[in-house]
Parts: sequence; C-alpha cells; structure tokens
Amino acid sequence: MRGRGLRTGLKGWGGVGAMAVVCALALTFALLLPLFPSGGDGSTGTGGPGLAHGVQARAEGGCTTPEMEAAPEKQTLPPSSADGATIEKIKSRPGEKRKLIVGVDQNSYRWGYRDPNSGEDAVLEGFDIDLVHRIAKDILGDPDAVQFKAIPTDQRIPAIQDGRVDMVVRTMTINCKRLADVAFSAPYFKTGQQVLAPKSSTISGYDDSLAGQRICSAKGSTANAKLVDDQKAGDLVSSAKLKPTVPNQLDCLVRLQLGEADAVVTDGALAASQAAQDPTVELKGEPFTTEYYGVAMKKDADDLVRRVNQVLVDYRKDTANGWQASYDRWLSATLDEDSSTSEPPASPEYLRKS
Repeated sequence: MRGRGLRTGLKGWGGVGAMAVVCALALTFALLLPLFPSGGDGSTGTGGPGLAHGVQARAEGGCTTPEMEAAPEKQTLPPSSADGATIEKIKSRPGEKRKLIVGVDQNSYRWGYRDPNSGEDAVLEGFDIDLVHRIAKDILGDPDAVQFKAIPTDQRIPAIQDGRVDMVVRTMTINCKRLADVAFSAPYFKTGQQVLAPKSSTISGYDDSLAGQRICSAKGSTANAKLVDDQKAGDLVSSAKLKPTVPNQLDCLVRLQLGEADAVVTDGALAASQAAQDPTVELKGEPFTTEYYGVAMKKDADDLVRRVNQVLVDYRKDTANGWQASYDRWLSATLDEDSSTSEPPASPEYLRKS
C-alpha cells in the first residue's frame, strides 16, 4: 500500500473510517518493521466506591525506600559522554548492522507513527522518533543509523531484557515496578493519567461517573495497573468494568469508536493525540497522576544510561533543534502551545548509586 494514495482519505485523521485505514496501514507496515507478539488480557480487580488522586500507583520492586517510591524518576545515573562496554558493542556492529536498535510505537499519533502522506516509505516520525535520531547521532555519528522495531505496550520490558533492542523510546512511564526490571534515563516528558470518552458521554472524569462503564487500557501500561490497584483498594467505583485490555493503546480508541468500550484511561499526552485523531471524543476531567517518560535500557547498561542522560542534557539546551523545537513541531497542536506543564525537571536529580 502506498502512503501517497491515502492522502485524501486520511486528512484530519478523524472518524471510524479514517482509523480503520490507519489500522490497516499499521498492519501493512508490520511486514517492514518487526513486531513483537503480545500477551493476553489482564485481570480486573474488585473494590468499593470512591476516588483517589495520587502521584503514582504504589508499586514494589525497584524502589526500596519511601523517598525512592515518591520520586522514581530520580533513580538514574549521572550523565557522561564516555563510551563503555555497551556502547562499544553497538559501535562494533559490522556494516549495515552498525545501528542503534530501538523499540518504538508506530501507531501513536505525533509520538511515533507512520505518516501516510510521506510517500511510499511512510517513514516513522514524531516526538519520540526525534529523540531516537538525536541519540543515534550522538553515539554513532549518524541520526539515521537506527533500526526501529515496533513493540506492543506489554512487550517493552521483555524486548529489553531479551536483548532484542538496545533501548525503548515509547512513551514509557518511569515507575518503581519497572525499575526492578530495567534501567531508565532521566525524564524527558511530564504527563499524567486521564480519561478519554465520547463528547456525548455522561462521564466527567476519574470519578463515580465511571460506575458501570467499560474502561479500556493497554495491558502492561501504568493506566491498567492504576485501575486495577485503585479498584482493589476501593478507590475506584467497584462497578467499573476494567475491560477490554488491549496490546496497544491505539486499539482502545478503535474499541471506543466501535462501541466496545465506554472510556479510555491512558497518559494525558497520548489521550490528547487520540482526541486529535477523532473529533467525537474528548478528555474528561483533569489528570489524576503525575508521571514522567524515560528511555528504558538494560539494568546493567550503565554506560548507555549515562550517555543517554548526557544526550538529554544537550537536547534540552539546544534551542534550535532540541526538545522545545520537537515539542513545537509535534505536540503543541494537541497539547498546548505553552510546553511548561509537559517539561521534565530543568535540573534533573541523579540519585542512583550503582
């Protein structure tokens, strides 16, 4: 399928018909961009009515103190430009294989997605993709020295642990549970969980208006963990139905459009992009968590973690082609022209000791 031929049909990215074409396009390009298999559905919890607005869902594993649990985004190593064993291994790949292998999304509008108007190759682009190119340029001297691999939400950590990718740059929230399995860079984006629902819906936010509603979330996502934990704790109305769970977040928008779900819970940054894809849905209520995206890598890839943190420092300082320029290009239209609420800490803390 050629992207150029889809130009008229996909203009605006709105409506069920357009989204069906988007999904078909994604399936077509799965042949070009390796896709990892996903697991089955997650389980739901039970609990009583109520509502809790917290920082992050309580998670055990990578955080061993209350201070670490309160700010998992600080559990990373100080920046450094030095090469180490991990980076040397990447640089020593022969010939055409001398590339940074990165797990990404290809279906998140303006984050990592295939632009159907970009010609027959329908190249990957978006905010996350810009960051990947910047990291590749720093490590390998060529922003295009990247092998992209499409990964479902629930396969991000296994792909890193199995060594199928060097890193994952895929709107991945830093939290304690994940810190037990992978290492993270310093934050590169700030967001929070939010509710997405049809404009005609009586749902008003993350509150008792979710009673009896079918809530879609991606398996392995922080949204799914938050929903399950809150319902078990009695902080989410017990009659809310925590299904369907899907491999990829975009699938929730399709389920919403097909009437198979009543609401979606996901990061507000992703929800805003989905609302831009379909003018019949909107964000409901305010964000009810505070979360940070980070670049995920193997736990023992210390030199790569330090190098990515140095890249992030330089990326924020670059006023011409850095973080702000990428935000203005990709996200200002779906979030806000003022990027202040999305900016990571201006002076990140690097509290991980080893």
